[in-house]
Amino acid sequence: MRTKAIPAGLAAVALFAVAGCGGHDDTGTGADDGAPTKAAQQAAAADFGDLKKVCGPGDAKTASAQGVTADSIELGVFSDVGFTKKSEFVDAAKVFTSWCNAAGGIDGRKLTATTRDSKLMEVRQRMLEACKEDFALVGGGAALDALGVKDRLNCLLPDFPAQVSQIQNNGSDLQLNATGGASYNRYAGYYDWLLKQAYPDSASAVGLIGGDAPVTKVINAEAQEGLEAAGAKIAYKDLYPAQGVSDWTPYAQSIKSKGVKGLIFNGDFVQLSKLEQVLTGIGYKLDWIDANNNAYGPAFLQLAGKSLDFQNNLADLSGVYPLEKAADNPATEQLVDLFEKYAPKAQVTLPAVRGFAAWLLFAKSASSCGDDLTRKCVYEAARKESAWTGGGLLAPVDLSKSDAPLTCFNIEKATSKGWEPADFAPNDGAYRCDAPAYKFKGSYGKPLTLADVGKSLSDVK
Repeated sequence: MRTKAIPAGLAAVALFAVAGCGGHDDTGTGADDGAPTKAAQQAAAADFGDLKKVCGPGDAKTASAQGVTADSIELGVFSDVGFTKKSEFVDAAKVFTSWCNAAGGIDGRKLTATTRDSKLMEVRQRMLEACKEDFALVGGGAALDALGVKDRLNCLLPDFPAQVSQIQNNGSDLQLNATGGASYNRYAGYYDWLLKQAYPDSASAVGLIGGDAPVTKVINAEAQEGLEAAGAKIAYKDLYPAQGVSDWTPYAQSIKSKGVKGLIFNGDFVQLSKLEQVLTGIGYKLDWIDANNNAYGPAFLQLAGKSLDFQNNLADLSGVYPLEKAADNPATEQLVDLFEKYAPKAQVTLPAVRGFAAWLLFAKSASSCGDDLTRKCVYEAARKESAWTGGGLLAPVDLSKSDAPLTCFNIEKATSKGWEPADFAPNDGAYRCDAPAYKFKGSYGKPLTLADVGKSLSDVK
């Protein structure tokens, strides 16, 4: 799913505590035959990528906060799974908690993940339930997440999301969001590369099309500003009915008549595949199509079919290591292996990777709090991460600021043989980390703060 693009709902219409853990020795001595002790095996199992001892046993004794006992931590996972039937966030939660609990939990406390199925329209109902039961929200997201943010802030519930959608929630207080600051264009590096380096001729005629929904209209407006700032001239803008289109011929003919050379598509990749089939059928080839990373996966490849060899489909993963290259990246390979072990029928997707990374951030932060696990401690610990990579799943993200631009990006290309990295001149491993920082000038709304509900950080305990 594209970061801050059409969420699935709308597209379809642990370290030991640094302080306070003490006394446990993970090294062990081993038997005479060199076999590792149980403690050493658990320590190895609790490492993820370059993160050491993410989870592990301990001697927690207190019920230090809502949802926290000496034995367990209750956490909520938002998802529109009841509407979209897409279980990525639920799958990631299952895999992470199974793995972490097998390693001993967090300071000995076992993790319990409760799915808060918002079913697209029931965000507030689920948020009110979470406010009564959960210690924090981890690894989830909802298409209409603005409906719950006021209640979340009012009950001082920290959020470690995999996905953010609406501007009122994107970058709101008590949120640890690894997808970049809300006031900055996350795709500044991508647009710069498209329009100034890879396809400079396309800058004279760029098109925008998206589903006719409030969220998409904001996304399209931000995209237009970002494109124009990068030098694009917008030759075509349109919306299509959110429920889909039976005949894409009029749209394809309009794109052709306007001479569009580059197209940004914000919507369901099922609809995009239909549009591309028509464009290909009339023999109109664009320089590039931004399929957006909703399309990153095998389903779009199957639907697009022959169009893949004619059109040039691209997607910016915004600093998530490409899944098809998992064997080249220990953290991604480990994630794939964990899914195979704990959820063998589940597909590892881009949202699942972001969800798992959010769980890692929570676990690393929570484990540093030791027995005195509070919302204040876990939030402040996570906020200290100035180069968070999720153990190697992501390009570095600065979480020490609530609103900071992304500096790294990576671009994928869809081919008939599969997704593969585009030729975007990476300069830092799989990523290119020279993206310009572009701060939006338009008025698109703003994320909610604690002050908006009459509270402050001093109220967080």
